[in-house]
Amino acid sequence: MVMEQVGNIAGPANLDVVFHALADGTRRAILSRLADGEASVNEIAEPFEISQPAISRHLKVLERAGLIERDIDKQRRPARLKAERMLTAVDWLVEFRPMWGTSFDQLDNLLIKMKKINEKETNP
Repeated sequence: MVMEQVGNIAGPANLDVVFHALADGTRRAILSRLADGEASVNEIAEPFEISQPAISRHLKVLERAGLIERDIDKQRRPARLKAERMLTAVDWLVEFRPMWGTSFDQLDNLLIKMKKINEKETNP
């Protein structure tokens, strides 16, 4: 895995591109749609209240991130999900998993303490 230094944090090369692509709700919805199978721009655009050119721009972002691929099939350019590219983001996030449990445990402990303080104040 190629690593690049961003500030003080090292991460997989192109991770920023993947997270940028995933940061937009419309693009995530497009990926969810493509999880059901390939689709044309018209088919992808159907449920959205945005123009086909806007959908095409979203598809270009997803394609640059390596999350989809598009073929040329006469007049139609079907898009297809490439979910394996999401593993880059998942692998990076999993590194932080041990901290998730600790953070939730700390939050639970804080809430329990706050509840006890509140009970003491209301029931002296």
